Amino acid sequence: MLSSLMNNTALPALEQTVGFASKRHLLLASNLANMDTPDYQTRDISVDDFQSTLKAAIENSQAPTSRYSSPSETRQAGYAQVRDVSQQILFHDGSDVSLEEQVTEMSKNQSMHNTAIALMRSQFLTLKAAITESANV
Repeated sequence: MLSSLMNNTALPALEQTVGFASKRHLLLASNLANMDTPDYQTRDISVDDFQSTLKAAIENSQAPTSRYSSPSETRQAGYAQVRDVSQQILFHDGSDVSLEEQVTEMSKNQSMHNTAIALMRSQFLTLKAAITESANV
């Protein structure tokens, strides 16, 4: 009963968004960590692909798949869905990591993560209020 209650809310989609943002943050941090590594190519996960997959799952009234569910799963699964960006300027050492672009992407990613967490918190507070109210009746 509890799982059906949770699946009828926005929580599954928000959970997937948080998982995606966590996985993407690891990649963006890796890009920054390898900024001085010769021949390192920037890697990222497509936000557009994630959003379209999530939208399709929501429109089909399904719980979203757990493709981006947890950071520990990210470390184990490798980066099968990771793509090389390679649209930046190539530097003299063969690297293409742009500090400004990576920090900008990290900021956008953090904003998406924080928004999803805030919405999850709101959903849980709404559920708590409903449970508390029904217990008082």
